[in-house]
Amino acid sequence: MNMDIDHFPPDEQGTATPGRRPAEDDDTEKAEDNIENKKKKIVNVIVNEPTLELDTYIGNYSGHTKVDRLVFIAERCPPLSIEAYRLALVEIRTDLNVGQYGKVLGKLNAALRDRNQLVEPVDEKWVSDSKHIYKERLERLERELKEYKVNLIKESIRMGHNDLGDHHYNAGELDQALKCYMRTKDYCTFAKHVIEMNFNVAQVCLEMNNFAHVTTYITKAENTPEAVDPKHLTASKLKCMSGLVNLEGGKYKRAALDFLQVSFALGSEFSRVIAPNDVAIYGGLCALATFDRVELKAKVFDNTEFRQYLELEPQIRELLQGFYHSKYSLCLEVLAKLKNDFHLDIWLHGHVDELYRKIRRKALVQYFHPFLAVDLKRMARAFGTSVTELEEELRVLIVAKEINARIDSHSKASRLSSTSLFPKQFQTLIAALQILRLQNADQRSIIFERSLAMGIDYQIQLRHTLLRMKLVRSDLLVKESTNDRSRRNIMFPSSGSIAASGSSRSDPRPDSKDPMIVDA
Repeated sequence: MNMDIDHFPPDEQGTATPGRRPAEDDDTEKAEDNIENKKKKIVNVIVNEPTLELDTYIGNYSGHTKVDRLVFIAERCPPLSIEAYRLALVEIRTDLNVGQYGKVLGKLNAALRDRNQLVEPVDEKWVSDSKHIYKERLERLERELKEYKVNLIKESIRMGHNDLGDHHYNAGELDQALKCYMRTKDYCTFAKHVIEMNFNVAQVCLEMNNFAHVTTYITKAENTPEAVDPKHLTASKLKCMSGLVNLEGGKYKRAALDFLQVSFALGSEFSRVIAPNDVAIYGGLCALATFDRVELKAKVFDNTEFRQYLELEPQIRELLQGFYHSKYSLCLEVLAKLKNDFHLDIWLHGHVDELYRKIRRKALVQYFHPFLAVDLKRMARAFGTSVTELEEELRVLIVAKEINARIDSHSKASRLSSTSLFPKQFQTLIAALQILRLQNADQRSIIFERSLAMGIDYQIQLRHTLLRMKLVRSDLLVKESTNDRSRRNIMFPSSGSIAASGSSRSDPRPDSKDPMIVDA
């Protein structure tokens, strides 16, 4: 490893930020994405009016993700860039990633020059000490691993590879760390070792943006013969990583289901990847964008574990409750306040517009659902838009058959001609009305389709019955043998036989039911 301060390592060994660093399998991921769940578009939105408190926000994270989030915020929020870069440098010094230190320091000095401020000098002492510690520790771990291999102790060899992988991970060498973790596969003797290996590989692949491999190793960990307990912290960590992968791929419903299964006992144990507040935000937004009212009630509000996460984010809780109780103006207001903060989130920033669009479309559909006709002006006021823009949104929903309705654009003229005898103020009122009407369903077609379905079901049942009759007639059914029947009667005697045997022991007289015996 070249530890010179002027040499910056390749992106896969540096800062891992979704959507910023090129992954090796980007082409494969794009080919696997379907039309309904398109991969997020990379958008660089500059936020000039942030509302988050940086110290409080970043205190929920640790390790590489803390640095990645600070650099991400600094690049997209000029008012917080200097502070974010400096906090990132403080966190980097807790590890041995000299290459990332030089990269972040260069960005900080560039931002300082743009503001005509003094640049930060390089901490030569820390760089020299980090190089020395890295080299010395690497040599010691490699020497110990060779000794373990000579002694042929599988558990020691496995732990040696894990320690070497942790060392490379702390230094930012993700490729080397991945190789070390994968080498432990041949030395796993228990199920928990297999789960640990798959978990470590999935975590490194997640940071490298190799999302296909993350899903593979999460599945392997969950399908281990002695799988982890759903209430165990490892299971919750796997669900968090699975949720992030599904969120990254635009599979919002799967992501919501993953985050809803995270146990609240996880707390800050996984702060190197995700914070408890993120579980509430990601899970709440994805659920709101994809769940219907019944699913929201059953899977969100009745979920005791997830309700505790919502207590950490009162605005997300207020958003979910407002949507469930049809307070759409409140929902849109909360979403507008949080939008800037979401654009500064390392995982959420590329999905903000798509999630907001889905939530708004669901709100429009749900608003119209209980009515036969809706005044578009009143509806436009509820959603904070103009009638023209609302008509365009409704047109898209009607074409997509999400709303079974029609916009009554001709009623204005017809009503005016038919109501010419009314006073002028009533004519003006009628002319101003623009109505969205429920489209009447063809009941005859519905009944015909139901009848046809019942006929098809009847034919299937009849064929099954005829097949069984033919099997019985041809003696092709497997019957219970006499030995099996007698063995079953011995092991599980019927109540009648038990009563009969009891009566024979207590009463030595012949059976009174014998027709040859006359009861005295």
